[in-house]
Parts: sequence; C-alpha cells; structure tokens
Amino acid sequence: MLEEWSASSGSLGAYFHQDLHVAGWIHQAKPRRHVDVGSRIDGFIGHLAVFREVEVLDIRPQPQVTRNIIFRQLDLMEELPAEWTACTDSLSCLHTIEHFGLGRYGDSIDPDGHLKGLDQLKRMVEPGGLFYLSTPMGPQRVEFNAHRIFGAPTVLGWFSDGWTIERFSYLDDREVLHEDVDLAKADIEHHLGC
Repeated sequence: MLEEWSASSGSLGAYFHQDLHVAGWIHQAKPRRHVDVGSRIDGFIGHLAVFREVEVLDIRPQPQVTRNIIFRQLDLMEELPAEWTACTDSLSCLHTIEHFGLGRYGDSIDPDGHLKGLDQLKRMVEPGGLFYLSTPMGPQRVEFNAHRIFGAPTVLGWFSDGWTIERFSYLDDREVLHEDVDLAKADIEHHLGC
C-alpha cells in the first residue's frame, strides 16, 4: 500500500486502444443506428453511450439499465430473427467472435460457431453500412474454452465475398498500435508480427 504512488497509472493495452479508436470512428461516421454484439459494456459501449444511443446484443443477460444503452439477449449462432436482417448501417463486434461456439459464455459448443456468428453479423449490416470487427490474430489456434486466435489471412478471407476493408489497424505483441495499415504492403502471411 505504501508503494502505490510509484505504480503505473493504468494500462493502454488492446482493449483500451480498440475501444477508444472504434468509438472515435463511429463518432465521426454518425450512423443512423448503431448495433453492437458482445463488446465490453464497461469500455467500448460506455464510450459510445456518452454521445449516442447504442443497441447491445449479447448471449448473456444484462439486468442493469443505463441511459443510451438498449440491451437485447440473442444467440447469434442460431438463425437470425427477421427483424435483425439488414437492420443497421453500423455494427460492431469487438473481441467477441473468437469466443463463439466454445461454451465459455453459455453458448453451445460448436467448432464452426465463429463462422456461423460471422455470417449472421454480416447479414445484419445494410448495403453500404459499416462493420467494425476486432479479434486476436497470430498463429491460428484454439485455446479452449477461452478463445480462438485467427491467422491474418483467415480474417481477411472472411471479407473476400464482396466486402471492402476500408480501414485496418492492429496492435502488435509489444502493444504498439499500427493504424490504417496498407494491406498491400503488410506481412499478412506472418500475421503482421502478432
């Protein structure tokens, strides 16, 4: 207790950078409707709720209610209800997709859960809308039942079906943020050094 005066004032790790930057991008874009799937309530969602309404979908319940946050419980590995198809011009899913299908949060065990969830997420975005996604990257593996880590080529391949990647940023293993990376020059095969 007597040495806390010399400790760091806090961490600027992956969640800090992603939450701050994506909230800033959404603030600049000023979407008509923003929907989020599974991102941190006490970080990213809190940032958004300061300046706009955000609808949050999560497989887990959220009994507390707060200003500018509308919560709905939904399992995105199941068939998407019709009202959620092409429902938003702005969708985020930050450090969430890697958990789908591993059972950690009460979801069903499904080796393809992340792919099913990703298909549902893509269906939610209106034509011309924006989809903000973050996930761990590195040598591809599953760390059951915590999360998956995806190879950079895998993540980029998810959007080869007609999507345009407008902005690509990442945090390397030294926690250095690389913003707006030129994918044509990036070392994708080696996971950008992650």
